[in-house]
Amino acid sequence: MLPPITGVAAGVPFTALRPAVVGPAPLIVTWHMLDAPRSDAAFAAALPMDGLPAWRVHLGMPMCGARMVDGSMDAGLELMREDVLMSVLHPFVLQASGEFPAALESIRAQLPVDDGPVGVLGGSLGGAVALRVLADTRIPVFAAAVVNAAIRMRSVVGLFPGDYPYDAESEKAVDDMDFVTKADVIAGRAPLLVVSGERDHPGLRADAFDLVEASGSRAELLSIPGLAHPLADEPGIEPAPQLPLAREVDAGLTAWFRRHLTGAGSPGSGER
Repeated sequence: MLPPITGVAAGVPFTALRPAVVGPAPLIVTWHMLDAPRSDAAFAAALPMDGLPAWRVHLGMPMCGARMVDGSMDAGLELMREDVLMSVLHPFVLQASGEFPAALESIRAQLPVDDGPVGVLGGSLGGAVALRVLADTRIPVFAAAVVNAAIRMRSVVGLFPGDYPYDAESEKAVDDMDFVTKADVIAGRAPLLVVSGERDHPGLRADAFDLVEASGSRAELLSIPGLAHPLADEPGIEPAPQLPLAREVDAGLTAWFRRHLTGAGSPGSGER
């Protein structure tokens, strides 16, 4: 197996895995978790989706992996202590989704990917990025998937200790990232696979069921027995051997994207 390709696309670090075909191929883009695996390289090792006739390009989230400050997560943890919603969760999703169009253009300039619709995949907070790409942009997408995703940001805030002091600004921010309320838009953009571990946080799991129900026939739920929230062991920054439960998730994602790749070259709406 050929080694991953690492690089930077419009300022965003990436780890790219080659397709199982020769020549230009479709593209699947991913955003990793803030839990383990918490870097693009580690996420690529946990969910490589080997054997797909598509490039899998794993993008780095803000302040993670190659973008850590002074080589550690300490700066990000300090921001969480300052204000978990308005200093970390909300701006990280806005930045990662906002920098995606330029990163996509750069990836296409660097790698032999085709110019058709892309696949998108996100885990945990990266799931909110993938859902925002669907809900709030016009980048053509042939299929999407999320794993233990931040579907309602209010549920994610609730995982942290204490009562969050919502004000008008933070209420608006958290409501803007309630993707169940945007299910009709998401369903109209691309078929969606919602992967949920049976041992994930109860609120996140409930949100997964709600998103699938609200999305109708365009969404499917894949429930993974025994899976908690992370997909890798700590510290989750460097690539590590794939865990058995991550292998189950990987198999489901591979089958999902393989099913939809036949339509990847169909025309899509214009980019915004």
